[in-house]
Amino acid sequence: MLTDLGREQARHPHVELVRQVCQYIQAHVEDSPTLDEISAAFHMSPFHLQRTFKRLMGITPKQYAERRRLDALKSLLREGESVTDAMYSAGYGSSSRLYEQAAETLGMTPATYGKGGEGMHIHYSVVPCHLGELLIATTERGICAVHLGRNNLELEARLREEYRGATIEKHKVGMCEWVEELLEHLKGERPHLDLPLDIQANAFQWRVWQALREIPYGETRTYGEIAKAIGLPGGANAVAKAIHENPTIMLIPCHRVTREDGQPTEYYDDRERFSMQALRTNEQQHTQK
Repeated sequence: MLTDLGREQARHPHVELVRQVCQYIQAHVEDSPTLDEISAAFHMSPFHLQRTFKRLMGITPKQYAERRRLDALKSLLREGESVTDAMYSAGYGSSSRLYEQAAETLGMTPATYGKGGEGMHIHYSVVPCHLGELLIATTERGICAVHLGRNNLELEARLREEYRGATIEKHKVGMCEWVEELLEHLKGERPHLDLPLDIQANAFQWRVWQALREIPYGETRTYGEIAKAIGLPGGANAVAKAIHENPTIMLIPCHRVTREDGQPTEYYDDRERFSMQALRTNEQQHTQK
């Protein structure tokens, strides 16, 4: 994760220390080291270590360890390991702890994630709007995907790739009031959205995404400004990557963040750039009326 930090962060006098702490956590992820154990390994007080680490990384050592453990779990599940074997290999001491975190980060159980959403029932609609085609996908818990594009087949393919094992059903008409609220939002009639989400994210992504939801309708921020807002000055690249992972445009308004020249980062392809620019222009037009 340190490779994502900007130049300003890379010049920080403690960057090498934090790099070594990250490596230590990664090497001992199966053992779930405590803050006291980590600080003892580096001959520092727990308070000083946590403060230094969070200043550079934007998250605590514990949150970083949880992210690495979750990444290991997801990798093992994709490789076909059973949930039980993957759980212990990734350092989870109990199934209750694993499923507690899964509810917060995966948006689904580990078994479901490892099977590409197998067992899940996802309903989606693709509805026309003045910006193109809008796909909205939901589970029984909330909205799991919102995508904007010019080709409904591409939108559907993207959804099926992400949830390759799920039962996915298309509705020929709008599913519920959520679709109507999203369409009203695009028309400028509902600037603020507060709809339930069922998405996967780690602690750092949630922190970035929450900052996006605080940007007023019609306004924009730079990646650097978001990085400073979450206490990670110089971490614009890390923020940009987290924003690109967002699966629910509009609900988490990634289009309100740009580079200093007003453009999205190189992480976006042409289709995504179209969506970001269309949404940004749309909001600015409605706020100018």
